[in-house]
Amino acid sequence: MNILFIHQNFPGQYKHLAPALARAGHKCVALTLRVETPTDWRGVQLVPYRIRRKPGEGLHPWLVDFESKLLRGESCYLAAREMKAQGFEPDLIVAHPGWGESMFLRDLWPNARIGLYYELYYTTHDGDMGFDPEFPQKMPELEAMRLRVKNLNNMMHLEVGDLGISPTEFQANTYPEAFRDRITVIHDGIDTEIVRPNAEAVLDLGDGVSVTAQAEVITFVNRNLEPYRGYHIFMRALPQLLKERPKARVVLVGGDEVSYGAKPPKGRTWKQIYIDEVRGRIATPDWQRVHFLGRVPYDQFLSLLQVSSAHVYLTYPFVLSWSLIEAMSAGVPIVASDTAPLHEAIHHGETGRLFPFFAPDRLVEEVCGVLEDRDMAQGLGRAARKVAQEKYDLQTVCLPQQMKWIDRLASMEPGRITM
Repeated sequence: MNILFIHQNFPGQYKHLAPALARAGHKCVALTLRVETPTDWRGVQLVPYRIRRKPGEGLHPWLVDFESKLLRGESCYLAAREMKAQGFEPDLIVAHPGWGESMFLRDLWPNARIGLYYELYYTTHDGDMGFDPEFPQKMPELEAMRLRVKNLNNMMHLEVGDLGISPTEFQANTYPEAFRDRITVIHDGIDTEIVRPNAEAVLDLGDGVSVTAQAEVITFVNRNLEPYRGYHIFMRALPQLLKERPKARVVLVGGDEVSYGAKPPKGRTWKQIYIDEVRGRIATPDWQRVHFLGRVPYDQFLSLLQVSSAHVYLTYPFVLSWSLIEAMSAGVPIVASDTAPLHEAIHHGETGRLFPFFAPDRLVEEVCGVLEDRDMAQGLGRAARKVAQEKYDLQTVCLPQQMKWIDRLASMEPGRITM
């Protein structure tokens, strides 16, 4: 089959699926903003496209987000039309619609079966909107209307996709029933043979300091250090955590930018804002046990998990981070926020410890409990790894399920939903 992947930052969620399909003998092509010239990646032909039109001025602010998606959709369509003119006809189109790129591909290739990656539908209840009282909406009813407009891209894709896939039940269940009936829940997958416990691991912290699994290491990982992932809560727990654990080192990984949610005040970063908030309550010798590593290469990230004595993870009711499943696979004792996305991965007292998101004192209590009772901690880590292997393993669970999903998509009549 001819399979066309659409993802502005390819491979993204198709890192494993696309090469697997290429190895199976299918012609795999990807349209992406990621490259500037045509190239090959693991058997997949990468075809660049460029945004053809500049954003307008004076738009209603709610429309700015949709216009950016519309521009990508138009540009991707024009690049795809050139591919069609050169004779390319996809049997399947596999796309992440989140940036609007796949919006018009049904119009170009009406006979292609289209499978979409449904990451999140923006909701006004039981989600991230209004979750954190520290960042209240001035007029919640207007925020609800803004989200309705933000979902225009999702609604445009209702008529595009034949079949959908979501990585977690929480994410799938954010979608209205019209979408939910076509969504299969299959995680992207973690290679549990690569992400595994390693008692010999060493983590270099810089300045001649390194730690091993025999040390007491508390870890915290975000793509970016920001409130959506509970960075502010972790930092507020830090003074007491350092006081209670005088030999522990605290290692934080994450950038200074914003992945989700509101931007910090101009000229500042969330990272520094919450450092400034707590620094005066932490003595300098204790502060020297806190290590901000920024963004790190994957091998260093693995070492961090493998030396961790307790891994702390928080999130708003939002997309679940890969890093949480990777920590489970590494057999790390996990202390996590008791928020909805965690409930299908972490069971309190079995595969980790849960605490109320807005309770830094409970965070400290749970982390200290894990550090003090090493038998309990090791049991949590073993159980978490077992779940990662049984539910999220790339090679034995997720990739085979994704391949079956592709087979199901290929068997469908294009443009019609059949269950």
